[in-house]
Amino acid sequence: MRKVTRIADSYDLVYERRRLERFELQVPAKIEVLSSPDAASLLELLTKDICAGGAYFPTKTALAAGTKVKMDILLPVRNVSAPGDNTRGLIKVNGTVIRSGPAGMAIGFDTGYLITPFREAMN
Repeated sequence: MRKVTRIADSYDLVYERRRLERFELQVPAKIEVLSSPDAASLLELLTKDICAGGAYFPTKTALAAGTKVKMDILLPVRNVSAPGDNTRGLIKVNGTVIRSGPAGMAIGFDTGYLITPFREAMN
């Protein structure tokens, strides 16, 4: 009988994150590159979808897989008791580009992110 030992790889990481519920949601994000001095240092993009484990960003200037980043993502918040309230949820999280291609990139979130209310200035 043959014993098979499997080592976790990036495929396992992608598969595990795929099991989390994804939401098709376009929200603004500021992405700061931490690990590559050659790449653009700050990107402003919209998510295509997002889940508790990461987000996908359509872009023609995708970062290479393995690039470390810091992100600020603004989520809409619906306050039923105050319809005119302009508060949003701000997610501050570090992550890593886990998949990159000509149409965009997937960024996996590190653990220990912060979600906090963010109030935009009234126009």
